[in-house]
Amino acid sequence: MLLNYQTIKRLSDILISVVAVIILLPLFLVLVIAIKLDSKGPILFKQKRIGKQKEHFNILKFRTMKSDTPKDTPTHLLLNPEEYITTVGKFLRKTSLDELPQIFNIIKGDMSIVGPRPALWNQYDLIEERDKYEANNILPGLTGWAQINGRDELPIKDKAYLDGEYVKNIGIVIDVKCFFGTFLSVLKSDGVIEGGTGRPTNDDMRKKNL
Repeated sequence: MLLNYQTIKRLSDILISVVAVIILLPLFLVLVIAIKLDSKGPILFKQKRIGKQKEHFNILKFRTMKSDTPKDTPTHLLLNPEEYITTVGKFLRKTSLDELPQIFNIIKGDMSIVGPRPALWNQYDLIEERDKYEANNILPGLTGWAQINGRDELPIKDKAYLDGEYVKNIGIVIDVKCFFGTFLSVLKSDGVIEGGTGRPTNDDMRKKNL
């Protein structure tokens, strides 16, 4: 049953992503121009991330930071992240539009629309914690259960636990909840915190009903 759903999930990922590229093409062009006019540097930002079975891949994002930003350093570990984020970048990050190029990662097969957000290759604490829940054994996602339940506010252990809850309950119901819940989270900018992982969550977060 799981195999059958995973096949349907993969076909849906490709179909939805291709349609999204066609529909969003005008927006892509506007953002490309805005990024180039705002600051020097490439349009796209590539970063090594952890994929399925902990294999590495290069995630794609619209560049939101200046070219002299330290590489492979999570934003929350920068001493003063605000000084590195470009003007257009602030808007892109607040609206999560910087994540749009990951549609091509999905088409390629590096990612799924829904799944645990891919960790940086050097986020060893998160990777190790996810191992406990087998959350490194599936394709990472553009959005996921942890993203609609706290995002940057979540401590590592809570984030990994929620990723594990997704793995345990993977199916059409939780995928639909994550998909539509993402739009609400983006509109409200829920859990977006620059320069930190945010305040600790309550233990109740771990018991949140699916």
